[in-house]
Amino acid sequence: MYKIPLAEIKSKIVSSGKLDSTQLELRIKGKINELSGLISEEGAAHIIANELAIELVNPDKDRLKIKEIYSGMRRISTVGKILRKFDVREFSKGERKGKVCSLLIGDETGTIRVVFWNDQVDQLSSVTENNIIIVKDASVRDNNGSTEIHFGENSSLDINPEGITMDAVRQSLSYQRKTIEMLQPGGETVEIVGTVVQVFDPRFFNVCSQCNKRVNEVVNGNEKQFQCAAHGKVTPSVSYVLNLVLDDGSGNIRAVFWKEQTNKVVSKMETDFLLFKDNPASFEDIKTDLLGEQFKMGGRVQKNEMFDRLEFNVQSVEKARPEEEIARLQQQ
Repeated sequence: MYKIPLAEIKSKIVSSGKLDSTQLELRIKGKINELSGLISEEGAAHIIANELAIELVNPDKDRLKIKEIYSGMRRISTVGKILRKFDVREFSKGERKGKVCSLLIGDETGTIRVVFWNDQVDQLSSVTENNIIIVKDASVRDNNGSTEIHFGENSSLDINPEGITMDAVRQSLSYQRKTIEMLQPGGETVEIVGTVVQVFDPRFFNVCSQCNKRVNEVVNGNEKQFQCAAHGKVTPSVSYVLNLVLDDGSGNIRAVFWKEQTNKVVSKMETDFLLFKDNPASFEDIKTDLLGEQFKMGGRVQKNEMFDRLEFNVQSVEKARPEEEIARLQQQ
């Protein structure tokens, strides 16, 4: 099943004209009760769309717009302008070495990261920002709530294809602004502005150097090994996550910042931030500096079932600009 945000599934069903929003909510609740609560709202909405013969996605479409790309898709093709080319990162897997590089591409509907592995990275040697590329026969994965295109063995890349131009390109993700008290789980991408009122210590963990997923630590005799579900025994990399509590006057919520977003919040490079792992006491000054800072964030709201609370999974973050917020209030 493709990972489509619940808000988008609902919108597609309502726009079909077969149910209005009230009828849809009642039918989702009825479907959940029918299945004894063993299904999520997303699952119930998928079933209802199928029962009504509503096509949520068209994976066979020759070329998808970025907003039409969802985690779980296979052999998709899309075209976009390169907004950013990230540095090549090398890693080790046992005695073997590898490398990974990614591009941020955009079209008029949104932006998405495209990830290239090992020999595929060599295809990017002549690629620069503002080039237009067509990615063909690639797969789509979820990475900590972000959708990514992954280049595979059968994928192909066409650089600056003849006859294709892109004038209107969305330079960043666009989110609907909401107050914290309005937030509800369901996969909808939203934007909030909040002031930091509490800072937790960062948590460090081991991930696979190839797929960036968490690895399991296994003790084999006197040897400590790390196992990735997809790639077996690996030499791991260290990643981290930072939690902040944000308040906007209407309420507060715990916000979860993964590595890249954490680096932006604390204005540190990865190599500098990793120093806090061995010297956690040095992070106290960062905590003090963050308290009272105001940030504008885009992301998704999720329900943490273990602690029975809503959390904001941050996908983009920048310091809030008071002049922008004042102008926004004057326009409302």
